[in-house]
Amino acid sequence: MRAHAPLALALVTALAAGCPSGSCRGSETTTRDPAAPPPGVDPTFTLIATTELRGQLEPCGCSSDPHGDISRTAHLVERARQAGDVIYIDGGSTTYSSPTIEESRAAQETKRARFVAELMEGDLGAAAVGLGPYDLSEGPGAVAPARAAVNIEGEPALATAAPEVTEAGGSRIGIFGVVSEGALAEAEGAEDLAVTDPARAAADATSALRGDGADVVIAIAHMTSAEATDLASGVDGIDFVLVGQNAPEPDGVDPAARQVGDTWVFQPANRGQVVTRIDVGVGGGDGFRDAVGPARAEAERERLRERVAAIERDLDEWRDDPDADPDFLAAREAELAELENELEALGDDPLRLPDEGSWFVLSQIPMTTELDCHEGIQARKTDLAEAIGKANLELLAGEEPPPPADGEAHYVGAEACRGCHFEAAEFWEETSHAAAWETLEDYGKQYDLDCVSCHVTGYDEPGGSTLAHNEGLRDVQCEVCHGPGSLHVDAQGDEDTFSVARTPPEELCVACHNEEHSDTFAYDAYLRSVTGEGHGEAFREQLGDGATGRELRSEALAEADQGTGQGCLK
Repeated sequence: MRAHAPLALALVTALAAGCPSGSCRGSETTTRDPAAPPPGVDPTFTLIATTELRGQLEPCGCSSDPHGDISRTAHLVERARQAGDVIYIDGGSTTYSSPTIEESRAAQETKRARFVAELMEGDLGAAAVGLGPYDLSEGPGAVAPARAAVNIEGEPALATAAPEVTEAGGSRIGIFGVVSEGALAEAEGAEDLAVTDPARAAADATSALRGDGADVVIAIAHMTSAEATDLASGVDGIDFVLVGQNAPEPDGVDPAARQVGDTWVFQPANRGQVVTRIDVGVGGGDGFRDAVGPARAEAERERLRERVAAIERDLDEWRDDPDADPDFLAAREAELAELENELEALGDDPLRLPDEGSWFVLSQIPMTTELDCHEGIQARKTDLAEAIGKANLELLAGEEPPPPADGEAHYVGAEACRGCHFEAAEFWEETSHAAAWETLEDYGKQYDLDCVSCHVTGYDEPGGSTLAHNEGLRDVQCEVCHGPGSLHVDAQGDEDTFSVARTPPEELCVACHNEEHSDTFAYDAYLRSVTGEGHGEAFREQLGDGATGRELRSEALAEADQGTGQGCLK
């Protein structure tokens, strides 16, 4: 082995990558109450932040470990306020699921957007809400509540909120919002909005807030992480920056705030899946110190364990190499010892509160199903689902499926198949596909445009079904996998009239069995669950032994260790 220069030891004080596997989840949801400060922490106030909710009130629920639900967030905020002063902020792109809205989705999107806006102003009591492209979907005049965006000009109908100082825990907290020059480009009505230089606007806002006596300044920056970093490095006086744009999925959330000069930059997950909690101690002096805390320490220790294991593997190899440089080996052994000491120290003392000055403890809280829900909001969500279904039915009552072309097959429903394929129908009735519509009815989602297409047969296909016209085609029936069967039925089962191959292609399955809705999907395994005696028995034998889709999902549910929190439907 040719020796390289010794690697400089850099103790990990902030994680640049996302959550180590499992660390973000368990530390917050199983070892302590996420609505309470960490043990030993007595904050001046608590900052709770979300971003890019995109109008999502709750997760789909089809995945094995769903995250999110605005009623869980509201319950967390409410209980945190019982323990001390709380400032809740949101980074923008809050109210709609898309920057533009199709006419068919107008009723659903509008009702959800108004519901989210009311929660922001009411139960959540947001101190400030940023502005993103998913807020402008019905134009600037429909934006609510007023948005923290100090560098927007040119649209009098857009309600904006000026920088404001609020009191919490005896300290004065200044909050303002800015938008990057490109963040709103795809938004409805963006051409009427003039976005001025965010750095200059942020500097002016920070100066004004400090002039009003702000002890702490928080910026809501609806921009990318790189742009937020530039903002933090270029503007003096900002203590914390919430990055509003391009929020990650839960696995991509950084468990640490990133230091840029004297500013700390952080970001939650999108759609309320992971909420950021920052317990802040205001003690004077210049800037804030990261006091780590148990959630960060566990994520840090996982990272350190991986680093220790990697160095140990390398050392085992290098010690056996007669050409290894002794100085190089000594340096790596010293690095290993340092990492092991830090690993032990974080386990013994995860809280690093300074003797004096200001500090913070950041926790990324996964909003998993075992957390409790705000029962009042949960009940209102149920009422909203009913109202959305009714509005969608009224709006789309006349929407028929597109007609098939002359000579093209249309959908006939499973009952038309049963006469010749009785055993296959019996087999199908024992699969999850046969209960797809019922699962929607259980939660009042059978007329929700986000859900229905994967729970009926031939949705929006020629001669198929629509939201308002799907009788006889409810559930994931034969023709989802095998194609429309009218020609096959008319020809009394002639093989030449089969619409598609006997085995559905994987690309057909992943239209619904995708990462968001079916995180355990594996093509062969799921085929094992839907084939067998009476329904592709020979094909099932070809698939051979191996996990079934049912087994994969059961294992994932057990690993997630899901319960359902008090006041929650799912």
